[in-house]
Amino acid sequence: MDAVHSGPPARSVLTVAGLGDLVDIMRAPSPGLPARLSTLLAPYLPHSALLVFEADASGGRRRGTGDDAFVDGVSFLELDQLRRVILAPGSTRRSILTDATGPRPTLQALSRTGALLVLADPGSDDVDEVDPFVLQLWNLIALRVQEPADAASPDYLQLARATSGVRMEALTELADEYSTTLESVLAALRSTALDDRAARRTATGVAAEGLVHLRTASDRVRTFTEEPVTTAFERLRDDLRPLVRYRDIEVQFVEPPVDGRPLPSEVAHGARAVVRGSILALVDAAEVRRVRVQWDCDGTNLLIDMRDDGAGSLNDASTQLQLVQQRVHALNGRLTVEATPGWGTEMSIAIPLDPPHSITATAPAWELRPREVDVLEQLVAGRRNRAIAEQLGISENTVKFHISRILRKLEVGSRAEVVARVLASRGDG
Repeated sequence: MDAVHSGPPARSVLTVAGLGDLVDIMRAPSPGLPARLSTLLAPYLPHSALLVFEADASGGRRRGTGDDAFVDGVSFLELDQLRRVILAPGSTRRSILTDATGPRPTLQALSRTGALLVLADPGSDDVDEVDPFVLQLWNLIALRVQEPADAASPDYLQLARATSGVRMEALTELADEYSTTLESVLAALRSTALDDRAARRTATGVAAEGLVHLRTASDRVRTFTEEPVTTAFERLRDDLRPLVRYRDIEVQFVEPPVDGRPLPSEVAHGARAVVRGSILALVDAAEVRRVRVQWDCDGTNLLIDMRDDGAGSLNDASTQLQLVQQRVHALNGRLTVEATPGWGTEMSIAIPLDPPHSITATAPAWELRPREVDVLEQLVAGRRNRAIAEQLGISENTVKFHISRILRKLEVGSRAEVVARVLASRGDG
């Protein structure tokens, strides 16, 4: 007997062709994902633009397709606020976001892995049916989206470590330039040479407010690239649940201090990958039944200590341990393993919270003079000209002279490129 079709399939049920498109998305290279996902969702939920914002080791990455006004007009910081604060993992929300053209209705979906999907001008039909469908589809695709960050290969962590320092240097430089401009405007408007007092007073207030907003934005940028240590540790618990669910093993957690310094995103990602790999290395021994994990922070380093109750038989031949060592090295960290027969194995790891800035070893290759090395050290530490002058006891004009020579000798065109060149030359960025 032939099957009877009462009508077209429900809008929130993937067709056979849709399932094929889903498979293509899961296999496709990362850059093409937004356009493919937009095409897949269009028959079920029409929209004018699509944004994908995933958590990664540099804080976050935004990609999009569709209406440029929306794709380019919604800021990183706004998306990060949605991902970190407003939405709970595994939830959806319809609300208004504003781009250059004005308020836009959106559907926002945050996957269980922490990846954010935003659709602009979504259709409003069958909201109760379509929104859960979009969320479940996004939960599945987000596993593909987050895979490189969660795997945290040594090469990935090395790149993130270098990129993080360069990006923050560039952002700091941009913020300082705007601050200087606004401060100059304030100085001019306060000048007694201007006779329109009311206009001067009004303009001064506007400029002062602009400075406040700029400095607030700068603080938010720094927050954007950091993660509270307690949040990172809680995410570690979530990461480890699938790992131990089907194993006869207990993982004991010792909480980090609540007032510990926030972790740079690449350190938070890398540390979780290091702990996962370390536990896999420890439980390779059949007799291990318990692993204790402790995080601490001394203000300069993230300190990780792990101890098992096994026979103390772990050795350097362990493939998992070798991968852990590579990840720790990529983060410029240190790893110590003490295996005591009959007492178990202890692993101690220290990961610096800041990218390395020592350049003494590479300075001779660039033919830098001692004072130029001093200035370069300060540059890589993120200090501005005035702070460098005060630190070294020289004038700002002298600092500018040394920076000009440094740029020429390193064959770069900006301060941010200086940082990138230094990190790359050391072989750890």
